[in-house]
Amino acid sequence: MTLGNDPSLADADPEIHGLIALEERRQHDTLRLIPSENYASRAVLEASGSVLNNKYSEGYPHKRYYQGQEHIDAIEELAKTRLCELFGTDHANVQCYSGSPANLAVYVAFMKPGDKTLGLGLPAGGHLTHGWKVSVTGKYYDAIQYGVRADDHRIDFDEIATLAREHRPKLIWAGTTAYPRVLDYDRFAEIAREVGAVLVADIAHISGLIAGGAHPSPVGKAEVITSTTHKTLRGPRGGMILCDAAHQKKIDRAVFPGLQGGPHNSAIAGLAVAAKEASTDGFKAYAKAVVDNARTLAEGMLSRGIALSTGGTDTHLILADLTPKGVPGKPAAIALEKAGIVTNYNSVPFDTRQPFDPSGIRIGTPAITSRGMGAAEMKRLADWIADVIENVEDEAKLARIAAEVKELCDQFPAPGLPV
Repeated sequence: MTLGNDPSLADADPEIHGLIALEERRQHDTLRLIPSENYASRAVLEASGSVLNNKYSEGYPHKRYYQGQEHIDAIEELAKTRLCELFGTDHANVQCYSGSPANLAVYVAFMKPGDKTLGLGLPAGGHLTHGWKVSVTGKYYDAIQYGVRADDHRIDFDEIATLAREHRPKLIWAGTTAYPRVLDYDRFAEIAREVGAVLVADIAHISGLIAGGAHPSPVGKAEVITSTTHKTLRGPRGGMILCDAAHQKKIDRAVFPGLQGGPHNSAIAGLAVAAKEASTDGFKAYAKAVVDNARTLAEGMLSRGIALSTGGTDTHLILADLTPKGVPGKPAAIALEKAGIVTNYNSVPFDTRQPFDPSGIRIGTPAITSRGMGAAEMKRLADWIADVIENVEDEAKLARIAAEVKELCDQFPAPGLPV
């Protein structure tokens, strides 16, 4: 293709162009409540979709295997410096393709196949890469899983301490994907020190809350911190690892050449922009509003008789158990989407149903807070959610709610969307 024959996407591939336009419209017209989704800013999107996509940059700044890296090195250094300043860490690796490879790099850095690791079980709200049996991390390593208490669904630190003393794991994971409470990093650190384990904090869901001061930080308690770069941080899709200076060499070698080749330079540029945005007072206000909105939404759902794991939330996330309503999570999530409310069905602690047809739904407030919605909208949303759950087969009611949702969305334009 020559310079004179370089058509736009609309001309080159109208099918893909049309699907992207439809997705832009969907993201505008619906209330996006999946906790791991958000709206990246226009600036982040511009950096992420730039000509940096054209450059191959295997290696690290000033130690590359290809020439022509002057500007790439400067961008990666900016991303690393901004993240270290934002979170208060010694080192940042920004080359991880996503959160799961970032976690796998930590295993590669500190463990050999068959070594022991301790993490929160998936049914209790943990992540696949914390050693769950269907993940490579549960197949290559001897993974022990801790859980939550049956009476209140809170993390059971007595169990963690007992398992750590018995198994002496090399890594202990402090991180969740479906747990709505603040993590006690001091307790995790105390247990890790006692058994000589490296504490790893996976903050994928809460990195933006930590950056904005709305959640306690694991810095100074966990030697290694992993995260995705989107979710509450509102960056591009990707991953990162923050660590003490003592672990810098191990972490960097595990990422490259241990697991990856050339980094995604466009994503790293988008992350640099997101880190700059997250250092502002406006972002701090955003992080606080995410938590405030989640609490208000949880209170509204409780008032409508919807049971919540742990009885509520103090983060961005709500886990609802629909068993008392007599509706499984999957049909509820399908009905909610018909009503313009996009969430995901999810297992709840001690769930008696199968993972693909579980008892709960998982809800988050990062994306709707990015649109500027507040307490009044959360109260209205709680009623919509309850109305849908109580009327999952009433297509006319779902359609009426969808129309009301679209009307609300029109009042709150989303960042980064051309719609």
